[in-house]
Amino acid sequence: MKECTQCGKCCTQYGDGGLSVTDSEIDMWELFRPDIAQYVKKGLIWASPKTGNLLNYCPFLRVIPADPGNVKAKDIYTCDIYYDRPDDCRYYPVTIKQMLNDECEMLEDKDLANPVKAQQELDILMKDSRPAFDK
Repeated sequence: MKECTQCGKCCTQYGDGGLSVTDSEIDMWELFRPDIAQYVKKGLIWASPKTGNLLNYCPFLRVIPADPGNVKAKDIYTCDIYYDRPDDCRYYPVTIKQMLNDECEMLEDKDLANPVKAQQELDILMKDSRPAFDK
């Protein structure tokens, strides 16, 4: 499994209410990060503070455009709230299947050949972010 390439496929696939947030996350944001809390409506993220409508993309996702002079260069995606992001973001990726569905660039051919071993490697890689995936 490769290191994250910051391709943004994980972040751009989960708009329109595709993420959940806990009451404790909302409480913490309301206390310490009202700039984040304003994008929560009835427990749904990410909602426009002005209209209440769910947004297509996370408002804290930033794109660093690729160098137009380098044909192999790709855009890089970063997160303005990385250290305060919701658990759904913090825990991603959870499964190899999820990574396949999202076309995650971390996967290599060897991971596809042995998904059970790849899942074990993923759980080790993510041990500081989330519990191991249990079938």
